[in-house]
Amino acid sequence: MFARVTAFDIDLVRISINEALQRFTDLILPAVRQQPGYEGCYILNTGEGKGLLISLWSTAEAAEAGVASGYYDEQVRQFLTFYRQPPGREHYEVIFTETPAPADAPSRAATR
Repeated sequence: MFARVTAFDIDLVRISINEALQRFTDLILPAVRQQPGYEGCYILNTGEGKGLLISLWSTAEAAEAGVASGYYDEQVRQFLTFYRQPPGREHYEVIFTETPAPADAPSRAATR
């Protein structure tokens, strides 16, 4: 699995975090779900407008394809007027992952 990590800094005077998230889920998410190799994403936020968008991809080629085709820049432009500074982007190989169980799931503790 591979990750494309975008660091962003939203200007909260221009748009709230909730409005930015709604814009992402309405405009960006449906299109990114159609990209070959897309496996999900996480969005992390400081509450002060800074955050990370981590999108997960099946291969390095899939993670980089959207950048090479111009698709990624097209999506970033939809938020252009809301950034304090241009977003940064890096690609990583995911070498370990652990997803916590939902709070209402049975305990994962071993029983004897």
